[in-house]
Amino acid sequence: MAEAYIVGALRTATGKNRGRLSHIHPVDLGATLVDGLLDQVGIDPERVDDLVFGCVSQNSEQAGNVGRNVALASKLGESVPGVSVDRQCGSAQQAIHFAAQAVMSGTQDVVIAGGVESMSRVPMFSNIEDSQAQGRGLPKSERLEERYPGVEFSQFMGAELLAKKYDIKREELDEFAYQSHMRATAATESGKFREEILPIELTLENGETFIHDADEGIRANASVEAISELEPLAPGGVVSAGAASQISDGAAAVMLANEDAVKKYGLKPRARIHTLAVVGSDPVIMLEGPIPATKKALERAGLTID
Repeated sequence: MAEAYIVGALRTATGKNRGRLSHIHPVDLGATLVDGLLDQVGIDPERVDDLVFGCVSQNSEQAGNVGRNVALASKLGESVPGVSVDRQCGSAQQAIHFAAQAVMSGTQDVVIAGGVESMSRVPMFSNIEDSQAQGRGLPKSERLEERYPGVEFSQFMGAELLAKKYDIKREELDEFAYQSHMRATAATESGKFREEILPIELTLENGETFIHDADEGIRANASVEAISELEPLAPGGVVSAGAASQISDGAAAVMLANEDAVKKYGLKPRARIHTLAVVGSDPVIMLEGPIPATKKALERAGLTID
């Protein structure tokens, strides 16, 4: 089977809600990242065949095919198209899947894949809330209601159901969250993220410039005690804001190429993709999906976790 090679990878440092990146339009944020990726790889922008970008909230500033808008705002030529993907939390990962499939098939040689999301400027669920405000319908249709009566498809509910199913205690979640902050702090301070982050120069309110090159949401001063004092998101639940994903702004992308392009343009492979898998899972709990998908990918590749 043909393989796809990752020849470049870059991301912005994550910005927290209403933080350092919140004043940047998501299209411009994505375009800045794409320009940095092109510089990193050193390829002629005209050699790129397509750009595939994932985005969950394709509303407001992220509407109108944010992938194409990112391409047009970057230094890619007008002849380079762009497309947007919504597979919810797996949107950017699916963008990489589609790009890999394209270069593995030989229909395209070089593709940029990634994603952008400004949760500060385009809040989560804003597309649904805007529709409700205009008196329009909701995503759950009559047939969906027949199959899943009275069920709300919610990550918050799914997380609580998952914790209940596997008997995960609040104390375990709080400890894991604390360790996550400590590991991220150690990795940042030791420079482990340096090569993957594109430094972005920002202008502060007082006119001074600032280089944004470290993830803003990492809490070096976190403690289990402080996390454990936070109220759960649901009454009697175990998930709190301290143990949940933060509201973030950022962008990330990779450049994928097939073997012919690697040789033709003198590109340096960093990793290769030879097997892909996606699996649908219980839409109510929803968060278990990576487990069967991983098993399927391993089976297709003839590999095991051992």
